[in-house]
Amino acid sequence: MGGLSKRMNGLHDGVLNPSKLIIDTDPGIDDSMAILMAFQSPELEIIGLTTIFGNVNTEDATRNALLLCEIAGRTDLPVAEGSREPLKGGRPRVADFAHGSDGLGNICLPSPKARKSEKTASEFLVDKVNEYPGEVSILALGPLTNLALAIKRDSSFARKVKTIVILGGAFFALGNVNPAAEANIFGDPEAADVVFTSGADITVVGINITTQVKFTDDDLQSLRQSKGKYTQVLCEMCKFYRDWHVKSDGVYGIFLHDPVSFVALVRPDLFTYRKGVVRVETQGICEGHTLMDQGLKTWNSSNPWSGYSPIAVTWTVNVDEVLDYIRTLLLKP
Repeated sequence: MGGLSKRMNGLHDGVLNPSKLIIDTDPGIDDSMAILMAFQSPELEIIGLTTIFGNVNTEDATRNALLLCEIAGRTDLPVAEGSREPLKGGRPRVADFAHGSDGLGNICLPSPKARKSEKTASEFLVDKVNEYPGEVSILALGPLTNLALAIKRDSSFARKVKTIVILGGAFFALGNVNPAAEANIFGDPEAADVVFTSGADITVVGINITTQVKFTDDDLQSLRQSKGKYTQVLCEMCKFYRDWHVKSDGVYGIFLHDPVSFVALVRPDLFTYRKGVVRVETQGICEGHTLMDQGLKTWNSSNPWSGYSPIAVTWTVNVDEVLDYIRTLLLKP
């Protein structure tokens, strides 16, 4: 059901055939956590990062992605910069109120030494999926503009990509931008609708799932006191993010949106799913709303959901096991 169908030796070293992965991202504090978790996962071969606006503008997302590669000792990894605006144009919405003006909790990291790829994100995505047809998975952690542009650039892209796991939407639950919409989908509703109706193998993880999984203040303190390879820098970033959660949601801790989506990629067995066609509202007061036809009724006539391929929507989550998996990766020295 989407994702990587097998654990592929889990956390053991010496994996013979690691699965190729591109992370499309807008780092972002919880993005940073998910990316560094991916770097701690030998069953994955990360072949590049692509960047998009969302938690920060696209230019800052590129800087942060380069920084994260540097922190992980992976300056060899291509970072391809994506679109600076949604498909319909205009100034993108940026969540600096949650992630800080730099996207990383205002901890003033030095500028990265590496430079971005000469390719745009959509060019990079198309090239890699054509180079390795049926082998490349994509973890999409921000608005879906780059993926929509890749689909528009190459009509075979959706068929050749192995799977796309998307953080986005709020299924039969309230949004986090307004009552109707979740931030990543709201950031580019037109792009999300293009991707959801593309026919690609897609699993989408909504905030109705990710808000069930959180680190408390005690969890963050335990991380800070650990010898995990990246826990100190992540805990520094999380101070700002945690304080915003207190003000915004009354949560003394942080939701783990992006790490949970990463777990859905590598451990799909920790979730249950429903399949259906998902469409996105692109205008009006419900702009960005994601609505799935669950197939519970046979319609008398065709409608905007008719004729499209279903996607997998995460329906339930094993909270304790997902938290354990996240902790295990973050605590790796």
